[in-house]
Amino acid sequence: MSPLRILRPLHEDLPRPKALIAVPFALIATVTVLDVNAPPDVHLGPFLVAAPAITASFAGPRTTGLVGAVAVLAQSLVGIARTSINDLNHTYQIAALFLISVFVTFFAHVREQHVREMSQLRWVAQAVQRVVMPALPERSGTLHIASRYLAAEAEAQLGGDLYAAARTTWGTRVIVGDVRGKGLDAMGEAAQVLGSFRALTHQEPGLPQAVAQLEAGVAAYADGLPPSEGDAERGTEAFVTAAVLDIPDADPELRLVSCGHPPPLLLRSGRVLSLDVREPAPPLGLGALAGSAFTAQTFPFGVGDILLLYTDGVIESRDGAGRFYPLTDRIAACRADGPDALLEDLCADLLRHADGSLGDDAALVAIERLAAP
Repeated sequence: MSPLRILRPLHEDLPRPKALIAVPFALIATVTVLDVNAPPDVHLGPFLVAAPAITASFAGPRTTGLVGAVAVLAQSLVGIARTSINDLNHTYQIAALFLISVFVTFFAHVREQHVREMSQLRWVAQAVQRVVMPALPERSGTLHIASRYLAAEAEAQLGGDLYAAARTTWGTRVIVGDVRGKGLDAMGEAAQVLGSFRALTHQEPGLPQAVAQLEAGVAAYADGLPPSEGDAERGTEAFVTAAVLDIPDADPELRLVSCGHPPPLLLRSGRVLSLDVREPAPPLGLGALAGSAFTAQTFPFGVGDILLLYTDGVIESRDGAGRFYPLTDRIAACRADGPDALLEDLCADLLRHADGSLGDDAALVAIERLAAP
């Protein structure tokens, strides 16, 4: 999909709640009738100001200007009906109403421009994220895969959470990670990690060797980052937590290297097992501080098992009382008849827990091993 095709609807599909347009016109009609029939010392004309002001809150500048013009015309008719249009009181009311209508029409124009710009940024961000992190394949060998990405802010689709799955001659290699920070810096680092992951998977080195090369790539990328505003240590503290797995086709197992990432969860026969490695590695980019080699640990992963990988945006999500999301407890209550059903229930439950607003982006990947054909 080309960028022009992505951006074209933004100029055409801005929200226009047409039913609300009747409200300011009804207000103008009501105030006009009441003002014409009011006692001589009662003037309701100033209430007409509310009509263009209300319109500017939901409509564009053309509609706002139209409502303002109708309000000025209505005030003029009131002046003619009650005394004369040259009456000083009505003259001042008409002039004030005209000026306020001009102001709110200008504000409606500014608001519409802002909405259009935010809409363009949102579409571009989503397009960039789809290019950098395309959807995972639904099937990879004997694996059924599903994924979800929940952005913390609707306007900020560019995040640092990442996932990818790549096919090899012996099975499937998967990564789920979380880059420190947000925005373009985090997205650039995530793109670097994903690019390296795909290239290394194509070369098919062993899992510890591949993770070691990912570590070297993140460290080199971090060394080249200049400190950003408000984050003077950005260039020296960039890191990525990650879980990297090899899932062979022929063996009912998986091999896992965990680099400071939350442990995967395994659903097996109604039980939830946490895959905690004995020798966890530091996050990618901080390996030089630890000076230790990466070690892969093997876990059973048989037919019918479902593996859940996630980022810390899931378990660090809080409810109104400040309680963290109890993932291990909640996952047992979700449907386990496939990865898609599991993630559908889990994401809905997570958003309910957080009252619809996550504190951080959250990525989830569910993988089920199917019987070999």
